[in-house]
Amino acid sequence: MASESGYRLNADTLNAHHLQPGQPLLQAGSTCWRRVKAGRFALLADGASYLPAMRAAIENARQSILLLGWDFDPRVPLDPGAGDGSQESRLCDIIARLVFRRPDLRVNILIWDMTFAYAVQRRDRPQHGARWLPASVQYRLDARHPLGASHHQKILVVDDAVAFCGGSDFTRNRWDTPEHLSNDTRRRMLDGGIYGPRHEVMAAVDGDAAAALADVVRDRWRRVCGVSLPAVVADADPWPQNLAPDIADAVVGISRTMPPCRGEPEVREVEALNLRAIALARHWIYLENQYITSPSIRDALARRLVEPDGPEIVIVCPLHSGGRADRLAMDRPRSLLIGRLRAIDRHHRFRAYAPMTATGEAINVHSKVMVVDDRLFQVGSANLNNRSLGLDSECDISVEADADGDETAPGILRLLCRLVSEHVGCETQPLEQEIRRSGSLLAGIDALACVSGRRLQELEAVTPGLFDRFVAHTHLLDPTGVADNWRPWRRAGR
Repeated sequence: MASESGYRLNADTLNAHHLQPGQPLLQAGSTCWRRVKAGRFALLADGASYLPAMRAAIENARQSILLLGWDFDPRVPLDPGAGDGSQESRLCDIIARLVFRRPDLRVNILIWDMTFAYAVQRRDRPQHGARWLPASVQYRLDARHPLGASHHQKILVVDDAVAFCGGSDFTRNRWDTPEHLSNDTRRRMLDGGIYGPRHEVMAAVDGDAAAALADVVRDRWRRVCGVSLPAVVADADPWPQNLAPDIADAVVGISRTMPPCRGEPEVREVEALNLRAIALARHWIYLENQYITSPSIRDALARRLVEPDGPEIVIVCPLHSGGRADRLAMDRPRSLLIGRLRAIDRHHRFRAYAPMTATGEAINVHSKVMVVDDRLFQVGSANLNNRSLGLDSECDISVEADADGDETAPGILRLLCRLVSEHVGCETQPLEQEIRRSGSLLAGIDALACVSGRRLQELEAVTPGLFDRFVAHTHLLDPTGVADNWRPWRRAGR
């Protein structure tokens, strides 16, 4: 891979973001909250990987379980695909057995106090979660945010020693395998209905990174509940026995979005990291996200596309959003964003895809991942829309390779190839070999794309109508922060 001298950035880009190419992307106080070490970092793609790993960690808990979430249902089974009867082992049953055997175990769960607009459509909303949990579990709802905002962080920490962070919640319709089979009867809702194929991504860390994520949870608990939870020192290793780390001794950054609320300052570390990483990319920028509508992200990508020797840019997102409101507020601005990037892509370095099953069924992409070269791997709860970058509470974790070269860089490339190979229906190793040979992510996708199985389908160009332009112009239901919340005219034309 190219050395630091391989960066080619124009002066405007450098001045706009105060960038120094030789400096780390993860800067405490700007692009991240803390920059810490993790002895082990593991990528967990899809529920069939991360739910059993989370279950193993929970069952290893001796002192403390901390959980933050946007959505939650304690009846969710943690390994529905095992086929050995464990599909009856719901999260609430596992916790009940644990607190019975270990009375000193503290379990604290904090979930967004879901607004009426979401809750009215559901019988299994988080407000009912406590009825399924033992009385000793401290279960609370989080309503400490500006009107119209949500608590969106998704974190699980066991004994301050192992932590999971990413885009998925403990709730219905999250489990699937990397094969994303159509009509898989193991993908069952709590009422027995079958849901469609779904792609999620979580990450696991230990060491100081896990302790720092525990501090994120404790800080949120203190703000919402007014109680300071004590830190713990693990007397055993709760890391799941069957979970092999992908990267050892990793430098991890924890980046947040926090809106200003009741005198607390605004935090936009996720946005700052995204913009900095995009501006310093050399070879490729890979974005896998549920939503991509942010004008700041659009403009940062556009600046790189017009450069004659800028990076390749690959976006992977769902063919369509799930609900009607999301299709209105997210799909229309996304279509215009992608159309604008295609229009300026004179050097043919931009692609936007939707992953499809072997039978042509769209896969619901719910992951939130950014990979920049072999330098940065970012995963978390933040979408690439206005809300996630300024209004909702979010938490991402990132692994950064050392500028002097270490084992992290090859590990980041392998993680990228794992994700892409799942989507194109090929093996990981040939894809990695092709990318190394050609130096091009797009060439690797084109060379290894499966024509008969799972595949990446390019998003069709859409001619926007007047209403589409109005929604995109005002970013309806997608405020950039508190200042324009409920005031769409303030963000018109961005």
